[in-house]
Amino acid sequence: MQVPLWLALIVVGYLGVKLIRPPAWLIAVLLLGGFLLGDSVLASAINALVK
Repeated sequence: MQVPLWLALIVVGYLGVKLIRPPAWLIAVLLLGGFLLGDSVLASAINALVK
């Protein structure tokens, strides 16, 4: 069974918010921080670290 990545991320995000109930500011900081890190100079360093 192949599930698109965007669908899996939406489901995991929805379940995480429903079950753990983090504050809204924390969700915003994580989303914005991930977006900014993914588009920064550090992206190649993070990619090398993950691989």
